[in-house]
Amino acid sequence: MRVLLAVAVGGLIGTGLRLACDLWFPHAGGELPVETLIVNLVGAFALGWLVGGLWTRPAVPPWLKAGLGPGLIGSFTTLSAVMASLIVLTREGETWLAAIYLVVSVAGGLLLAAAGLKLGSRLAHRPMPHEVSDAGATL
Repeated sequence: MRVLLAVAVGGLIGTGLRLACDLWFPHAGGELPVETLIVNLVGAFALGWLVGGLWTRPAVPPWLKAGLGPGLIGSFTTLSAVMASLIVLTREGETWLAAIYLVVSVAGGLLLAAAGLKLGSRLAHRPMPHEVSDAGATL
């Protein structure tokens, strides 16, 4: 029950943060969805940092991992927003912009997740994990 509550609270916070970003950086159809790109890149880095640092500590309870991972970051970042933006850009005739957005989203997300893992591992004074110890049950 604690894990479910942690995910719900994290989701509430992450959704609020996401809405704030959407309101702060609005865009129209056919424009680069800067807020979605920023949110997803920041989320990729943050999750990498958490997995590399916090997740490696045995004392971190599963409810905290669930609240921060799937709860907060899961609701803050969204693949569906990326896909919707790609469809809108393509429909508006901005095929090249859509392609650039997709490449930056995927490549940037991977690079920032790796950077987050490395930084989190360094801050935790532990080697970078090769796999998540709990088989992703709380991711």
